[in-house]
Formats: sequence, structure tokens, C-alpha cells
Amino acid sequence: MMKTSILAFTLGILVAGFVGAVQARDDGRYSQSPLKPWFDSLKSGKGPCCSDADGFAVSDPDWESRNGHYVVRIDNEWIDVPDDAVIKEPNRVGRTMVWPIKGSLGTSIRCFLPGSMT
Repeated sequence: MMKTSILAFTLGILVAGFVGAVQARDDGRYSQSPLKPWFDSLKSGKGPCCSDADGFAVSDPDWESRNGHYVVRIDNEWIDVPDDAVIKEPNRVGRTMVWPIKGSLGTSIRCFLPGSMT
């Protein structure tokens, strides 16, 4: 019984921390942007990208196309962008954006919005 209580308590703390982290992402900075509804609706084959606050712009030297696939540099590491993470709709902001997920196995890409490479 004691182990079950400790496990339930630990799980509760982890879930509360996760919910708090998710809520902390949207701090209202972009609430007045005319593009906010568009950002909120973006999704790739991996699911919703969330919003502009969750992603970040990538400079042209930090992404490229290699052998028909995208790669992006995050924290000085080149990461392959899975084909199903590429957003297929037109880029309304023009700049390249990426929504990375950092986990225990490294960084993966949830969404990638290619820019114009100009």
C-alpha cells in the first residue's frame, strides 16, 4: 500500500509539472498578432505545432535541404527533419521556423516550416 501511495504521489507531481510547463508556453506575447490564429492552426503529420511561442525562427545558415530532405541546426547539432514534420501549407511569415522537442533521447522535430532561403 505504501509503494502505491508513493507512486501515485510521484505521478501526480510529474503530471502537475507537465501541465504547468504546457500552460507556461503561451504567455500572451503574441495574443494581438493577426497571425496568431494561423500559428495556432499549424500542424504537421506529427500533430499540432501549438503556436508561435512554441517554435522559433531559424536563420538561413542553420537549415538546408540535403538529398531532398531538410536538416536544421539546433544547439550546434544538425538534426534531420522527418518528412512528416514538414508543414505543407504556404509560409505566411516568410522566415523558417522549427518546433523542436527535447527529450532524453535527444532533440526531435515536431514541425518545420521552410522559408524562402533568400
